[in-house]
Amino acid sequence: MTASAEHDVQDFDVPVPYMQRTRDYYLAIGYDTPYRWAHNIDAPFQPLMKPLAKARVAIITTAARFDPTKGDQGPGAAYNGSAKFFQVYDGDTTKDHDLRISHIAYDRKHTSATDIGTWFPLHQLRRLKAEGRIGELAPRFFGAPTNRSHRVTMDIDAPEILARCKADGVDAAILIPNCPVCHQTTTLTARHLEANGISTVVMGCAKDIVEHAAAPRFLFSDFPLGNSAGKPDDVASQAFTLELALKVLETAPAARTTVQSPLRWSADASWKLDYNNVSKMPAEELARRRREFDAQKEAARANRTDAA
Repeated sequence: MTASAEHDVQDFDVPVPYMQRTRDYYLAIGYDTPYRWAHNIDAPFQPLMKPLAKARVAIITTAARFDPTKGDQGPGAAYNGSAKFFQVYDGDTTKDHDLRISHIAYDRKHTSATDIGTWFPLHQLRRLKAEGRIGELAPRFFGAPTNRSHRVTMDIDAPEILARCKADGVDAAILIPNCPVCHQTTTLTARHLEANGISTVVMGCAKDIVEHAAAPRFLFSDFPLGNSAGKPDDVASQAFTLELALKVLETAPAARTTVQSPLRWSADASWKLDYNNVSKMPAEELARRRREFDAQKEAARANRTDAA
């Protein structure tokens, strides 16, 4: 590698600037009002009230339950607005579940979306419960809607998740986002839980968004969106990532603690240049994406109407 090429790699081998990429992308496809990301200076902080070996831990996910009536939701599926959900849901943690991420803007170029363990660490937490690393796995996990409205997240969805956590006697929660807005949703939810006595850790890949909204505790994995809980088909990576998140939960000294995982996605960091990068999209691609986005907005609107 030449000195110039090495310098170029160092320039982009930093966390992906998702907020700026998102702003530039929507401006490029014709939306003139930039999205306003949630911003907080400080954060609530609830220290663990008991050792993790005696604590009850809940999972909070932004993945959606598979619904065969809602179109293609499989690996490689295009963004599917019909598969979005708009109310908090829960599921029995003693059972396996088919949760998908086609309804959100994860990194479709670099994420296979074939291994649920990369976005829903239920099996790993069951193992840790059996090993005594955690005291109990909460009887239910909770689905948090990926809501662009800060107000709806903070006034409706987060309080609903808190009420269900309280009903289940939850001591701590692990929140796993996938897309850019998911990272904001889970951060706002984590803040609400911490302000009401439940310790949290967000496991995510969008560092700028989580830190801008000020999560109490954050484990950052420098992976493509959709892999917050580890690499696909790599159980060791998933186990390591979850254990590191638990250590952040246990040892964070104060609010706004970020710990970066030492794991790398690959030796080649050029994947970071691709996500919603308008400088790499010709005009006809941007026009196609605008048409597709408008169609999916209509599908999501219809789904919201049906859900109501």
